[in-house]
Amino acid sequence: MGEPLVGVLAVQGDFAEHQAALHRVGLESRQVRRPEHLVGIAGLVLPGGESTTMLRLLELQGLRAPIAALLERTQDDRAAASGAAPGGSVAELPVLGTCAGLILLAREVVDPQQDSFGVLDLVVARNGYGRQIASGTFPLRATPGCEVPADATGVFIRAPRILEVGPAVEVLAWRGDDPVLVRHRNVWASCFHPELEVSHFVTRRFAALVRDRAAGVPPGAEHCAVG
Repeated sequence: MGEPLVGVLAVQGDFAEHQAALHRVGLESRQVRRPEHLVGIAGLVLPGGESTTMLRLLELQGLRAPIAALLERTQDDRAAASGAAPGGSVAELPVLGTCAGLILLAREVVDPQQDSFGVLDLVVARNGYGRQIASGTFPLRATPGCEVPADATGVFIRAPRILEVGPAVEVLAWRGDDPVLVRHRNVWASCFHPELEVSHFVTRRFAALVRDRAAGVPPGAEHCAVG
């Protein structure tokens, strides 16, 4: 059996960089441009880009409703508890949202307000770290118990800022006092661009999650490691 197939949303943004990063950690990927491209995937990446443009293109391509349904089922604890078959069950599909992808996943988006899928209990501010001139690579620190590499860095490009984190969302890494890498169950999100980071520590951990789910490892068996 080959490696699990990860779908990478490819309507706009840096989807090619995510595909290259997934390839480096040994996973196959497929560009998701139409609803049928969601069939058979074992994980989904929502890349960085321009979130309002992405939302418009998702509507035009007929992708918004299928992805919303997939994300709703992914976060449905009742579906996970119902004994759904392992090996890529939609109810436990791993999802990674980065930068604009995090905005699309958040419960509420401000500065300015915009629509989103609302599956992660976060309040985020678009471009919360400033304009392009304020972009750059910054050191990260781990939440105690999370195996973020000691020298981990994040590439922030007009990045969103997480203002509020719901009680069910776990913070894995920080930039100063700001949470920048979070997860709830099988959905991960980062303010920065892990696909541009040299060690690919987030992509490696996401790949491990995809492989675990494809192999039938039950949710919750993984720990806080991201290295």
